[in-house]
Amino acid sequence: MSEPPAIVVERLCKDYRLRSAGARSLKAAVLDALRRRAAAPRLRALADVSFEVAAGETLGIIGANGAGKSTLLALITGTVAPTSGRIETRGSISALLELGAGFHPDLTGRENVLLYGATLGLSRRQMRERFDAIVEFAGLREFIDQPVKHYSSGMYVRLGFAVAVEVDPDILLIDEVLAVGDVNFQRKCLQKIDEFRRRGKTMLIISHDLSTIQRISDRILLLDRGRILGLGQPAQVVGEYQALARRSAAAGLQREWGTGELRITEVAFFDGAGRRTEAFRWGEPLEARIAFAATRPIADPVFGFAINDQTGRLVYGSNTQVEGFAIPRLEGRGALRLRIERLTMAGGTYLFSFSTHSADHLVNYHRLDNRYAISVQSDRRFEGCYMPIRWETDAP
Repeated sequence: MSEPPAIVVERLCKDYRLRSAGARSLKAAVLDALRRRAAAPRLRALADVSFEVAAGETLGIIGANGAGKSTLLALITGTVAPTSGRIETRGSISALLELGAGFHPDLTGRENVLLYGATLGLSRRQMRERFDAIVEFAGLREFIDQPVKHYSSGMYVRLGFAVAVEVDPDILLIDEVLAVGDVNFQRKCLQKIDEFRRRGKTMLIISHDLSTIQRISDRILLLDRGRILGLGQPAQVVGEYQALARRSAAAGLQREWGTGELRITEVAFFDGAGRRTEAFRWGEPLEARIAFAATRPIADPVFGFAINDQTGRLVYGSNTQVEGFAIPRLEGRGALRLRIERLTMAGGTYLFSFSTHSADHLVNYHRLDNRYAISVQSDRRFEGCYMPIRWETDAP
């Protein structure tokens, strides 16, 4: 007989009432009630969400900000009540949700550790037995008797994660712990997550670090505006999310203009193996095929491109004129190929713009601003474009 699931979520909905801006007097509140004013508008944070998590499974949860990820974990822990639907869990639950959740700012780290254990039903003796391991993992021995209101965000997370894992729960819920803290602590977190997987613990983990969440998850759940868009194999669902992110990033920044005698009719991207794709990895080549159509003969046209980040900030740009690639004359239909030998941008979503204009830059035939989005996945941590560097000490 198969083991029942550790978590069952069935037709889960959560609504939040939106309050009007500005302060209201007691008189206004009473008059509104007497007049039976229409109910305040509501925000549906989760809509008809259903899934199961097997005992011992690690489920990654991804989605844009505001997709409902944190609300889902809060509902599973029981800190927030659902509007409708059902949640069933088997075993003890420990959670690290939003920063500082569960900690009293005026209590010391030591007092908060004991208080957290009490909320899980553990005795003071049980928590004292675990206390040294918690402090050692968090690396906060010299600060453990200080009020946590004086802790940095990294210290908060270190203590919260240490407590959450050292109480040895059956189900562990983690919300973006990998986004805060130094590299060494992140490594310790991943080692502990790997240990929990080997021990058959059930975990739900929210992260925007797509490389990491793909590696540590058995399945991934994709949320968008409170609804499930995907649930399945990590690589497939991460690809769906990247495609969604690319479409969202490009939508608000797109612009098309020009005289129209020469038009860019299609752009397709290919990886180093010649496969058409919009998802690339750091260090890989990218090739773009740019199809065009001219309504009359065009002498000495220039084709260019620009790469912007998802806020529209320029990362890199060039054109055929700058590169010394002359196009004496175009007529009718045809295509050009642009090849970038090595993508060196940081991981993220990028927007390609393409243009064609006269050699003297006075006539813009066709411009497609921020029209095409790609994603770059990278295990390297840096900002902007990668540059090989080396640090050395200057001997006295």
